Amino acid sequence: MTPTALITGASQGIGQATALLLASKGYNLILASRTPETLNQLAQSIQNTGQKVLPIPTDTRDPQQVQNLLQKALETFPHIDILINNAGICMTGPIQNTTLEDWHNIIDTNLWGYIHTIHTLIPHFIQRQQGTIVNVGSFGGKIPLPYMSAYCTSKYAITGLTETLRLELAPQNIHICAVHPSATNSDFLQRAIFRGKDQTEANQRNQQMRELLQTPIASKPQDVANAIWEAITHKKSEIVVGSAAPIATAYQHFPSILQWLMQQTTKTQQKT
Repeated sequence: MTPTALITGASQGIGQATALLLASKGYNLILASRTPETLNQLAQSIQNTGQKVLPIPTDTRDPQQVQNLLQKALETFPHIDILINNAGICMTGPIQNTTLEDWHNIIDTNLWGYIHTIHTLIPHFIQRQQGTIVNVGSFGGKIPLPYMSAYCTSKYAITGLTETLRLELAPQNIHICAVHPSATNSDFLQRAIFRGKDQTEANQRNQQMRELLQTPIASKPQDVANAIWEAITHKKSEIVVGSAAPIATAYQHFPSILQWLMQQTTKTQQKT
């Protein structure tokens, strides 16, 4: 029987690369995102390859829309084998310039969006006594990053969510894994939030991120998609992608040293 995967944040970047990869591996696909136009374009290109695909515009922050997503998906496909939680947004800015609206936007998208899909789909997986959940986390869910308090909070929560779900659901043959990329060179900047004491500082942070994405440190969507595929096929519990891996390992063993280095960098930035 043909396996079926549900991907959130599917229309661009990591989600799009993962959808194309799974389609090439013979998967049926359920694609969800908040942008119907790009979502339908991706679905059409996959359909042209002969693979079955169902695009469903969905805002995962809304539990009713997520419930509707699952209902429509199971009306088209007899089962869902894999959930790939990928929808998310990035934010950079000093904590004093981070509004409560910013906090809610980040947490509602990056954390509650994952919780809504997991809560909705878990009964289906438990009933079948099988399934895989891949949570796309972040380098910022393994290492604290200055000026990214709200973002790191959401991604550290994803790390904890993934690890605790694994303990509970592994005995029921449900595989839970996390894939943590570094900053990924994709179109995520279209949705990213930048804050500062004024618009000039916010624009500077935007430019710094754009420059970072052009360096070898940045992940590529295809690299992250390949890591997701590895996590699925080899039952990995966690994969840290690319250049983020050695830094995450170093932080695990020498957290005080890396925190000191990041604090020095922060002090330098504050003086400029």
